[in-house]
Amino acid sequence: MSYSQDELKGLVAQAAIEFITPQLAKDTILGIGTGSTVDVFIDRLAASGLSFKGAVSSSERSTKRLQHHGIRVFDLNEVDALDWYIDGADEINAHGEMIKGGGGALTREKIVASVARQFLCIVDESKRVEVLGDFPLPVEVLPMAERSVTRALTALGARVEKRAGFITDNGGVILDCHGLRIDEPQALEQTLNNIPGVVCCGVFAQRKASVALIGTQQGVIKS
Repeated sequence: MSYSQDELKGLVAQAAIEFITPQLAKDTILGIGTGSTVDVFIDRLAASGLSFKGAVSSSERSTKRLQHHGIRVFDLNEVDALDWYIDGADEINAHGEMIKGGGGALTREKIVASVARQFLCIVDESKRVEVLGDFPLPVEVLPMAERSVTRALTALGARVEKRAGFITDNGGVILDCHGLRIDEPQALEQTLNNIPGVVCCGVFAQRKASVALIGTQQGVIKS
């Protein structure tokens, strides 16, 4: 039997429900990311009947989906700490370092992840890579700094494309960086964060995944 990508997302979402179940209590607030795999996770979480207090969401998209299912969504400023943040990735390496932001929610994802004690990454096997960089690296930028940041990113060797017609939930624009081979994710993350006008970059290396569940043709593996 061969699984489609959608079926793999379903498998890993269900595995995440089973993984998180023993760690849920009535007062638990989960951090919830954004993306197609997370959409499936939210649906499965709502259908599970598990008892927990609510969630902090990383995007308007996830907030609407959670509220549609009757799950209470808290503002992050109401919460001191989260036990778990659950999210997908566009790429992940063997060390749990990731590229995120294909959906444009990278800044809020990184903020919510920073408050969580543990980061559970849920992906299908197409997202697993040896070296990050085949997926264009998203960088959120203040609109007034678009040209200056583009020059800085080009100087680092990136071919930069502005994501057409897209504005983030924060009012920023996304510059997608093609052609970068990211051998040292933490160093690049620091470099990009120090460019004036950059709100956030899609390298998640300083806050990498604590646990990854990966949907493969042989089933879900944990790393």
